[in-house]
Amino acid sequence: MKTGSAQRVSLLFNYGERMDKIQIGTIVNAVGLKGEVKIVNYSGSKERYCELESISVENTKHQIEKVRFNKELVILKLSGVDDRSAAEEAKGKGIYIDESDLPALSEGEYYIRDMIGLSVVDDTGTVLGCLSDVIQNSAQDLYEVELKDGKKILIPAVEEFILNIDIEKKQMDVKLIEGLIP
Repeated sequence: MKTGSAQRVSLLFNYGERMDKIQIGTIVNAVGLKGEVKIVNYSGSKERYCELESISVENTKHQIEKVRFNKELVILKLSGVDDRSAAEEAKGKGIYIDESDLPALSEGEYYIRDMIGLSVVDDTGTVLGCLSDVIQNSAQDLYEVELKDGKKILIPAVEEFILNIDIEKKQMDVKLIEGLIP
């Protein structure tokens, strides 16, 4: 049985073409006077920034000069961002890494970007629809499935419901309880 956790990352696209840049955060504010930026982290581990030498702010590459944390937020000092004005200009911009900088995942872990679009099949072999999102702000992940009729259901990402995830076959096998599908 292959069930596990999902790691949230998203791909940067340019006119429909994949650019192999992975968004791991967004700059939400400037910090202090020396050009530090505050980042909401999407990578699953804020400590990930300590392992990186550089990141891209949108399409501009920057060396990471300093990393610190304020609760769950990441605060970075980036090369070329040397004062508050420059840091404020970066507000709202995405933080990206190269796909080659993604860490290897353990058995049973998947990147959400690889899961979106999986065909969702119940234990009778019926195709229900496709995985449209993974919601991670609850006790356990929730898989949002868009059914063939356009309606959406949420399936808890626990072994009782998720029988198998096969990224190569682009399929998730599920066992649903009565009443889950309206």
